[in-house]
Amino acid sequence: MQKPHIGFIGLGLMGRAMVSRLLDLGYPLTILGNRDRSGLDEALGRGAKEAGTAKELAASTDIVMLCMGTSAHVEARAYGPDGFIEGAKPDQIVIDFGTSLPASTRKIGAALAANSAIYMDAPLGRTPSHAYDGKLNIMAAGSDAAYQRVHPVLTDLGENVFHLGALGAGHTIKLINNFYGMSTAAAMSEAFAMADAAGIERQKLYSVMAAGPLRSGMMDFIRNYAVDGQMDLAFSIANAAKDVGYYREMASALGAQSRMSTGTHATLTEARDNGAAEKMVPELLDYLSQHLKD
Repeated sequence: MQKPHIGFIGLGLMGRAMVSRLLDLGYPLTILGNRDRSGLDEALGRGAKEAGTAKELAASTDIVMLCMGTSAHVEARAYGPDGFIEGAKPDQIVIDFGTSLPASTRKIGAALAANSAIYMDAPLGRTPSHAYDGKLNIMAAGSDAAYQRVHPVLTDLGENVFHLGALGAGHTIKLINNFYGMSTAAAMSEAFAMADAAGIERQKLYSVMAAGPLRSGMMDFIRNYAVDGQMDLAFSIANAAKDVGYYREMASALGAQSRMSTGTHATLTEARDNGAAEKMVPELLDYLSQHLKD
């Protein structure tokens, strides 16, 4: 059975890994990147084609995939005379794999529906290294009919593929997930920093905390950096602050008040704005250790 022609927009670390996986499996690809051409040139060298605009990419492919950093980036490629909405064809499926605001996702979905095209959100779990091997976690949302159509492609990219409901549910769940994960990371970082201030060995603190119900994978990520200098979570403080900020914006749009995210967001944005934006989340510990008494 002939594989669908994929149009892929956004070749950052995750996007280029996903494109590599699709090329490994023989999918025909047309790609569109941004200023950094390293991932783009690598894919072109393996047989992918380059589009000049998002409109051109959509018009020449079967499925459009997006992997960009923010809702603003997605909207910049969606709207206008060169946007993928303008180039979308009837019954074509467009999938946003990034972490976006649910309200923006639903707005783009309505605009595509006016062109008889279909939008899905499918944010990702795990890392680019998992993407190279097709081992991502994929949180897909959209109509059941659209999900069934793209399911074979999603299973080529992901080890665990979930269908979570109507358009926007994937981004909603991803933001809740990331709020919880980053809150755990920030709390554990502060716990180690406070132990430092009190003269307590980090491993001794961890041994007590991990012996009970507090233990989690995220806790262990922070411990591995704090004790062994091992980096298991390649996710920047800037991205973490963005995601928790999106979570708070989503809560506000729902008419809800998020109490627990206040401290997490304040901690991450403080570190981001004071020189640690490109540091990885486990390195939040270093910032807090230096600034605990500020």
